[in-house]
Amino acid sequence: MCNDYRLEVDVASIAEDFEDLKIKIKFTEGIPNLPPRADIKITDPGIIVRTSAEGRAFGDLVQRRWSWPGPNGKPVYNFRSESREFTSGRCLIVADGFYEFTTPAGPQKRRKDKWLFTKRGEPIFCIAGIWRQHPQVGEAFTMLTLPPGPDVAPYHDRQIAVLDRNRWADWLDPNVPAREVLRMLPEGSLAVEQVG
Repeated sequence: MCNDYRLEVDVASIAEDFEDLKIKIKFTEGIPNLPPRADIKITDPGIIVRTSAEGRAFGDLVQRRWSWPGPNGKPVYNFRSESREFTSGRCLIVADGFYEFTTPAGPQKRRKDKWLFTKRGEPIFCIAGIWRQHPQVGEAFTMLTLPPGPDVAPYHDRQIAVLDRNRWADWLDPNVPAREVLRMLPEGSLAVEQVG
């Protein structure tokens, strides 16, 4: 599953992109001071937009930790979405790429191939997530997963829930059923290239 993603777009550009969708970004904790990053890994801080008390036309952009400790101590960084509604704690995880890893055939099995997935024609995209308060780490988020779409299936048997742009506001609205928003993207929506 996805344990590494990318965000190299600056916060001002992110706010503009949301504005184009009629979602007003609020910086209730100030503008996050995060540099562009090619690799955001489990437990790193990431930028999320969460439901605002002011309604679906607003999103609260904050910086939070990716993953919280699970019951066995392992980080909860991906979470299955099937048969769940997520009536609270929804968030959008802002990214411009995510990675999957495959093991090549042959004698070099110890080395993993790294594949970068980006959204065709879009500078950023959003991954459906949830956030919660955890007694050990404070507020943290995790990515929701689905069965793989046609672009990811050759590389992995699950994938993170990349949302269509016109569903971002719907995901921030807990009154919109999750099953209506969490859908597989059509074939060709994601571009893939080998990066390592």
